[in-house]
Formats: sequence, structure tokens, C-alpha cells
Amino acid sequence: MHIEFVDQTLRDGQQSHWGMRMRAYEAARALPHIARTGFRVVDLTGAGMFTVLLREYADDPWATTDFLVDGLRGNELRSGLRTISVIGFAHTPECIIDLWAQTLIKHGVTSFWLYDCLFDLPTMRRLSDVITAAGGTAVPAVMYGLTGVHDDAFFADKAAEMASWPGTRTLYVEDAAGVLTPERARTLLPAIRTATGSIPLELHCHATTGLAEHNYIEGLNAGFTWLHTASRPMANGVSLPSTESMATIVQALGHTHSLDASQFAPVAENFARAARAEGRPLGQVAEYDPRVYDHQVPGGMMGTLRNQLATHGMTERLPQVLDEIPRVRRELGEPIMATPFSQFVGIQAVLNVVTGDRYSMVPDEVVHYVLGHYGPVAAPVDDEVRDRVLSGPQAAKIGAWERPRPSLAEVRARYAPGMSDEELLLRFMTSDEEVDRMLAAGPIRTDPRWAASTIVSEVEDLIAERPSLTSVDISRPGLSVRLRRASTGADTP
Repeated sequence: MHIEFVDQTLRDGQQSHWGMRMRAYEAARALPHIARTGFRVVDLTGAGMFTVLLREYADDPWATTDFLVDGLRGNELRSGLRTISVIGFAHTPECIIDLWAQTLIKHGVTSFWLYDCLFDLPTMRRLSDVITAAGGTAVPAVMYGLTGVHDDAFFADKAAEMASWPGTRTLYVEDAAGVLTPERARTLLPAIRTATGSIPLELHCHATTGLAEHNYIEGLNAGFTWLHTASRPMANGVSLPSTESMATIVQALGHTHSLDASQFAPVAENFARAARAEGRPLGQVAEYDPRVYDHQVPGGMMGTLRNQLATHGMTERLPQVLDEIPRVRRELGEPIMATPFSQFVGIQAVLNVVTGDRYSMVPDEVVHYVLGHYGPVAAPVDDEVRDRVLSGPQAAKIGAWERPRPSLAEVRARYAPGMSDEELLLRFMTSDEEVDRMLAAGPIRTDPRWAASTIVSEVEDLIAERPSLTSVDISRPGLSVRLRRASTGADTP
């Protein structure tokens, strides 16, 4: 078969390892090489990246998107999109979700993978139709989870329905928590392939347990022809398999691909150097840990759990939280552990451990979930837990909640006349204060020069490697620097 590759370096790779903190200049030198590699699609951005860039750095996320798009011309670019919300966990009005997708298409991001871990397919179909009508490509996602209620037939049935939608050109299967095993893949992936006919199938498996490459091989055996990978420094561990390794595996199995392997090294060098400059982690092959199959925490969420416990001075209680998560997940009807439901389960588990009184504190989002406001719950919520969740002071108010459905004209009326779609979306989904700070900060940084401290470190490394050196000369046009080893004599400076 001819195998297509979807690049995840700029989106899920940096989301998994860097918490979505990649800034425009950190990708600058890699962009021309990614553009020339020959990927079928480059997964580029998402609402989470917009939020982090705005709040952490006051960077304009639209300007960042434009910079990345410009550097990747000639490639199909993709964004992820949940079916009922964009930024945060609250329900976003449909008019805003639609405008978000339409505005990204206007900026050159034309492909969208759509996900809903409760599989509310009528809502997903609506959004698929909106994207198709706007000139984009909708890629419905089958989100895998290891539960007692989601068997192969369940996933295959949902995949078949998604594949039947008029705008669906490929279908996407994701294992966000990295809990798919090759044994399960041998039954699950052929079932999905059989149920969906001839439509191309994509496979996206996180390498949390070190088994993702093996699952990809099972996917190839089942007829999946699109694989999601990342450049090696942004791959492995809680991220995805590396492009370098999977290109080799694909060829070794007798398949073909269109990747230019000469572009791999410059991309890897860029992100390895960016990681060193900012003190960020690099991807490493994960050691096998069977506890992952119990808690099923997606890789990008583990850091959040640690931060929440650190806030309460309880970092050492992480093992208790990881033990509590499977119990909470079962009590809440076994939702698939991906955004936002992995966060709901994780936050509730933290509260149960921190308070010592299970479900004495319940976030509003968990109440909404139990009431079915996020979609059909996979299995019944534990009766005792349901009673406790719905007995809280907020439950009666939330029980009468209805999803807001303002028109776009009504939303626009809240803001200054003539405001751009881009600014309106940011102000609606974040805050005026954050957007004002972004505007005051000025243009984003795109200059790829690295920090001076990194240059000093590299010179120090050079000197350490050559202890006999007495001087180092560094020169460029208009600038010359000479470093001389200091004498150790008592009378010499």
C-alpha cells in the first residue's frame, strides 16, 4: 500500500511535551523543511494553543497561525475541534463554533478533526455540514477508550455512520490515552475497516506505553493508510511515534510513502535546539507501565494533575489520585478518557483526595455531565454518586440550564461596531483584559535567533571538550570576540 503521513510535530507533539507553549519563532527554522517533507496533512493548531499563547505570552494567536500557515504553503493544514465547545469546557453557542471554523478556513486552516467522546453524532454531523459548506474538510474522529461498555461493535457502528456523511473524505481513529494494545487492535481495527467500506482511515496512537508502533503495524495490516507521527524530539513518550521510525517501518513492511527523509534532520535539530533554549523536555521512549491501563490519563493531562496537587502542597499524593481516577471513571459511567471528560474525572479525583470526603466538592461541569448536558452518558452513573452530585447547592440551578443559542448578530451587538471576527472570537471566549494585554504587547516575535544564554552554554561546552584550549576566537562581519582562559596564578587576574 501507499502510506500517507500526518505530521503532528506542531500540534500534538508540542502539546504533549510542551503543554502547547510553542511560540512562532520556535518553529520558524523548521517550517520550510516540514513544508517540503511530503506530508499528506500537517496538524497545525487548536483552541488550546490559542488560549496558551494569549494567556501565557500575550502573543496574538491569529498572527501566530498566519505565520505558521505562510511557512507551510502548499500543505493541507488541520485543526482539532470539539463539537459543543471551543475554548474551555463550557458550552459554546453554535454561532461562535461555526464562526471559529469559518475564520480558521479563511486563514488557511481548512481541515478539521471533529471529536466528541460521548459520540453525540447528530451534533457532530451538524458541524461537519457547516465545515463542508464553508469549503473545509471535516474528519470525524472515533475516540478509543478502554471501558466495559465500548466494544469493537460500538466503535465500528459509530465509524460506519460517520463514514456515510457526505463531507467525510477520511475517518480518524485516536487512542489519546495510549491504552490500545496490539491484541485489541487486531480485532478493533479490522472491524472498523470492514464497517466503513473503502474510505481512507487514519490512525493516531499515543506512545504512552511504548506500544504505538505495534498498533500502527496492526493498522497497516487492517488496511489503515494514514499514520500520525511527529519529529523525533517531539515524539514518543506521551506523544506519538516518530516520523523517522515509522517511515523506516513502513518501508521494511514493503509499503511505500512520499516522505523526503532528507528533511527529517533539520526539523529535529530545530526542535531539539528550541527545547534546550527554553529548558523544555524532549521526547523519550516510554518505559512500560501497566498502571496506565487503570487510570488512562492522557499524557498532556499528567502535568495538570501535578500542578493542582502542588497548589495544595500535596504533590506526594499523586499516587492516591491515580488510584482514585479509575474509581471515579467507573462511577461516572466510564467516559472515554479524552478532553473534556478526562479532565472532569481527573479534577473530581483530585478533589476527592484533597478533601478526604468523596464528592463533597463537585465542579459544575461534572454536574452538567451527570445531567446529560454534554451528551449521552455511556453507562449509568452510580446511583449513590448521582444522588450526592445532584444534592449540592448548584445542582437545582444547573438542572434548569439550557444551552445558550444567541444569533451571531446578538453576539456582535455586545461589542464595538466593526470589530473583526478574529478579535470578536478572542474576546467572547477569553476576556477583554487578556485581549487588551495582547494588543498592547505589539507584534509577535518571529525572529528565530536563540537566547544569548544558549550561545554561552554552547561555547562553554566547546571549551570543556578541549581542556588544552587557551583561547577561542569568534568572528562574523562587523563583530569579533576573543575569549582567553584565565590564569590560575595568584598574581595574575
